[in-house]
Amino acid sequence: MRKVFDELTTAFRKHDGILSEEQYTHIAVKYTTLLEDSDTIFILLQASGYPIEKDEDGRYRLETYFTPYQEQRYCVIDIETNGSKPGTSQVIEIGAVMVHKGKIIDRLETFVECAYLPEYITKITGIEPIDLKGAPSRREALISLRHFMGNAVFVAHNANFDHSFLNASFERFGLGGIGNPKLCTIDLARRTFESERYGLAYLIDFLEIETATHHRAYSDALCAAKVMEKSFENLPEYVRTTDDLIRFSTSSKKERRVKKEEN
Repeated sequence: MRKVFDELTTAFRKHDGILSEEQYTHIAVKYTTLLEDSDTIFILLQASGYPIEKDEDGRYRLETYFTPYQEQRYCVIDIETNGSKPGTSQVIEIGAVMVHKGKIIDRLETFVECAYLPEYITKITGIEPIDLKGAPSRREALISLRHFMGNAVFVAHNANFDHSFLNASFERFGLGGIGNPKLCTIDLARRTFESERYGLAYLIDFLEIETATHHRAYSDALCAAKVMEKSFENLPEYVRTTDDLIRFSTSSKKERRVKKEEN
């Protein structure tokens, strides 16, 4: 599904956030099978968290293209794992907060059942094997996260790791890929305020963020949300929509200079 997410997003941006049924179908049919058609792909896109809607005229809309970033829902996530590779490791803790209009409106925090926990992971996180005994299974925890995320923007500090690890985990359990737009608070912070370093531990001290425990999923998710809030205070005026924000977060200095001159 990753290819269809990316190709559709490129097409939406090229056509001001709206695709005709013909334009959408042209892309969707590339990824259909004998058991799927373009309508089924649409259902799968929505189920995966991809922010696509169909209007009364049968056109398809990328909602993040039209939603002001201040009104967007952001699912800020952190995970703890028992290793670095999803093929040989697993999630052992998930923490997430749902942020809307600057406020936390919901939260998710869970351990994940795990039979093997290396000692060095316990030293880093403080999580003990007994904490994971009887916890929700990986499938149960991932389904809970899928429902919690909805079609909110997926936000994390060093988002590539959390996103890729969770995406592989979802696919492993037949839950499909993550279609939610991705926002990295490291990338965003680097473009909005000066700091010697941008690791979460450093920013917690630098921004004087109150935290219970570093290297625990829920606490780190809260801290990443506060880093995001700090970045929002320093966004340029041309960042108006969620899609503007996502593109700004990965933009080059040249791209930002051109945007600033245009506005």
